[in-house]
Amino acid sequence: MTLRRAMMDFRMRMVFRAIAMLLCSYGAVQAQDAAWIQLEAHPDLATSEAAARLYAQSNIAGFRLGEKWYVLALGPYDPAEAAGQMNALKSARAIPRDAYITDGKDHGQQFWPIGAAQSVPAQTPAPTQPVIATQAASDETPDEARASEAILSREDRALVQTAMAWYGFYDAKVDGSFGKGTRQSMAAWQTAFGYEATGVLTSVQRATLVGNYQADQAEFGFETITEPEAGIEIALPSAMVSFDRYEPPFVHYAEKNGSKLRLILISEPGDQAALAGLYDVLQSLDAVPATGDRTLEDGRFTINGTNEKMSAFAYAATSKGAVKGFLALWDPSISAKMLRVLPALQASFRATGDKYLDPSLVPLDDAARTGLLAGMQVKRPTRTGSGIFVGNDGSVLTNAETVAECGTISLDNHTLVSVIAADQGVALLRPMTPLQPTAIAPLTTVTPREGQAVVVAGYSPFVALPAAVLSRGTVAGTTGLDGAPNYITLAVAKGDIGGPVLDQTGALLGMMAAAPANKVLPDGVSLALSSGVLAQILADNGISGPTVQTIALTADALNTAARGMTTQIACWP
Repeated sequence: MTLRRAMMDFRMRMVFRAIAMLLCSYGAVQAQDAAWIQLEAHPDLATSEAAARLYAQSNIAGFRLGEKWYVLALGPYDPAEAAGQMNALKSARAIPRDAYITDGKDHGQQFWPIGAAQSVPAQTPAPTQPVIATQAASDETPDEARASEAILSREDRALVQTAMAWYGFYDAKVDGSFGKGTRQSMAAWQTAFGYEATGVLTSVQRATLVGNYQADQAEFGFETITEPEAGIEIALPSAMVSFDRYEPPFVHYAEKNGSKLRLILISEPGDQAALAGLYDVLQSLDAVPATGDRTLEDGRFTINGTNEKMSAFAYAATSKGAVKGFLALWDPSISAKMLRVLPALQASFRATGDKYLDPSLVPLDDAARTGLLAGMQVKRPTRTGSGIFVGNDGSVLTNAETVAECGTISLDNHTLVSVIAADQGVALLRPMTPLQPTAIAPLTTVTPREGQAVVVAGYSPFVALPAAVLSRGTVAGTTGLDGAPNYITLAVAKGDIGGPVLDQTGALLGMMAAAPANKVLPDGVSLALSSGVLAQILADNGISGPTVQTIALTADALNTAARGMTTQIACWP
């Protein structure tokens, strides 16, 4: 997937997620500075009120227009933001495609919402920021569009190409010549915004595209900066952020004028392994919410995180022996603006040369230089434990207490999972995104015998390990303490709760369990839930693992299988 395509896909996802907020949250401006997105008009009040109800829980308003018409509009908006709001709403097909922007001078008495102040909006001077003010109701036929296009100057044509490039639809030379590539870009833009993909923009479509581009430039103050120390070129919104400091591998840009946005450029030496490490590290930061889409493939990754307190988007890719990217962090209250800022950041981002941020650029002590977390707070899970892969879809069994009352649950700190069943102290988890385990535990229902050799795997709580720790021991008893059923007693040096107990064939005999609250186990003694309990919860949820083998594995093969089927579970607030 190309960067341009990835940006377009991300932009469309963001539009659909933010659409409710766009409809409900924006427009808190004074009447004298108002701009409105005019949606539709009707010749009678009853029809207009019925239409207004279809925009329930939005900032919809209805006004008389002259003697015989009633209009519905969204707003009021800041004039500098109105074009971008309309752009996003049309993209999501949430408003008519012939909606247009007006200053509300023609709005008469307000009839909606019912009971609203019956007043005429104040008359306003023409806005100083670029705002689209053309009405799409008089749009052109294809022949008329070609005719209007034919009289454009070369400068006007170049401006159309520049605007398409800004939003990621055009990546060729800006030369004012509308060739095959430009036509394909125009068709892509038309498709994205719900128009017929003719490849020839009408006058209104050109005005929308160029007007939104000019509004973005005026509102956000985008400036293309070349960061020579990091080897990065990107267009940054200078009205929202300003350079703060170097802190390798990061270049920090702090919020400006109360914008509620921070940007961080990323530049470090490394290859695919370093990229994967960065992918894991960024998701461990407090500032990056655990919920949201994530992709790691083809030498690049994207992270989209959001919750009620914070939103984040990260992009990075390998380039000439380095990993380069950016991280945007913002308050959800400005998400509508970020629908316009993020595509510009992604479309303009470019790794330049083979230089990366030098760790010696600024004086950092050894602690600050360790890893990739200089100056950024790492979030910690409330608890961690071990789990066992039991299904081809990445389903996992673990101890129920490990995942009780968690805000989110992850495997190996990045794959989010949900609890689909819990019974008898066992929880069954399923990944929210596709996952292919290295190994799957073959479950046996054969009762183990005393003295039988076993291997136990697990991750110690709150310890970052590249793989599970293995311990060897024997079956000390086929029941729990005081003869409790459904348990196995083990003589094993160490075993972490939720990890597998395997026989010499690699078959799953049980899952490590916690001792009862009122019991203290002797040193070298552990408890495990028997395979019968595990088999029941899997059967109840339609999961059948691989067939149990009867041939003992070599020590190396058993170690590989044990580590492959064991994963670390993290419970996040």
